[in-house]
Amino acid sequence: MKTNPNALKTASKNAIFTNVALTTDSDVWWEEMSDAPPAELTDWLRRPWTPASTRKAAHPNSRFTAPARQCPAISPHWEDPQGVPISAILFGGRRGSVVPLVNEALSWQHGTFLGSIMSSETTAAATGKVGAVRFDPFAMLPFCGYHMGDYFAHWLGMTSRTDVSKLPRIYHVNWFRKGADGRFLWPGYGENSRVLKWVFERVTGTGQAVETPIGRLPAPGALDLQGLQVPAAHMEELLRVDVDGWTSELPQVREHFAKFGDRLPAGLKDELAALEQRLQAAAVRA
Repeated sequence: MKTNPNALKTASKNAIFTNVALTTDSDVWWEEMSDAPPAELTDWLRRPWTPASTRKAAHPNSRFTAPARQCPAISPHWEDPQGVPISAILFGGRRGSVVPLVNEALSWQHGTFLGSIMSSETTAAATGKVGAVRFDPFAMLPFCGYHMGDYFAHWLGMTSRTDVSKLPRIYHVNWFRKGADGRFLWPGYGENSRVLKWVFERVTGTGQAVETPIGRLPAPGALDLQGLQVPAAHMEELLRVDVDGWTSELPQVREHFAKFGDRLPAGLKDELAALEQRLQAAAVRA
């Protein structure tokens, strides 16, 4: 596992670490942080630990928190009281299959739909079976202080509150697509900026895309891969529209939407029906 240099710089001071191991000089450590573990540690439960121990030193959900302003890559306008125009909104989930590397919504309503069906495969941070698909609309389910159906309606209602042409484009990203061998296909971390470059190019009108049943994906050659050693077969899989996979998940989406009862906006029902129609048409063409 790589460690993000900006994350390390952000956490170099004024940070709070949880569920990590401690070195003898009171530094923090977690598995795969270094090629070889320290000779002695205090594990996340404050027990003595050595490389001969049969348990992990850090909990799988070890993490840190620090002020965002300490991140070297943060925009200088981060705390600008005047605000800044927003050109794009990115949602992201952790999916090993089905969901492509990046997908541009067909419209604001379609983008709201993509946000409403955001899902990730559960990790050690969540209760239940690890690897199960869990819906977390807008990554807000644990934090929304009112009915999520009303939250969806608020997003959809933005089209009546402003000039639609000024609404940000909506994207969904997935850095965690895996191959048949279980390995990640995309290197992630700093290389994610290549996907962001395409997003910027789309916003400014220069990025090329192809329309698919699930949204707009980068056209062949549209992603800047210069200097990146990713096999062509991996890129093909990263940007492949898995029609069968999406179709098989439609019942799960319906079950997810059913939880919101009659407060689920009609626009999201329309988008689900439209997605199913596009997938059916794509299956026929195949």
